[in-house]
Amino acid sequence: MSIKDKYPKLFEKIEDKEFVEDISDLVNVDINYDDEDSEEVDIFDPEDYNYIVYINERVQQAIGKEKLLILKHKIKNLKEIENFIDSEDDLYGVKSSMPEDDIAKNILNIIENELI
Repeated sequence: MSIKDKYPKLFEKIEDKEFVEDISDLVNVDINYDDEDSEEVDIFDPEDYNYIVYINERVQQAIGKEKLLILKHKIKNLKEIENFIDSEDDLYGVKSSMPEDDIAKNILNIIENELI
C-alpha cells in the first residue's frame, strides 16, 4: 500500500508530492547514539532519548504551525513514548521500545486521523 493510500488526507494537503515515496519522506526517525568522535554537543542524551524525530517540512506546511504544536503534545502523550523532549517545533527526542517505523506510523496516524 502506498503512502498516498495510507494517508490520503495528509497526502492531499502536501504541496510537493513528487518526491514522497516512503514514510521517512514525511517523518524521519533515527536512532540516537553517542558519537564520541564528534565535537558537536548532543542535543538529546542517548540514554534518555533513543530516537530523534524530525517532522518533514512538507508535513509542517500541510498541517500548519498550530497543529504542529498540537502534534507535539499528542506524541508526548502516546503510551509507547517513555520520555519526550522537544528541541524545536519539528525536532524531538523520544525514548521508546518501538522500532523507528512504528514511531513514524504512529505520528502519521495522529496527523491523518486527528489533525486533518
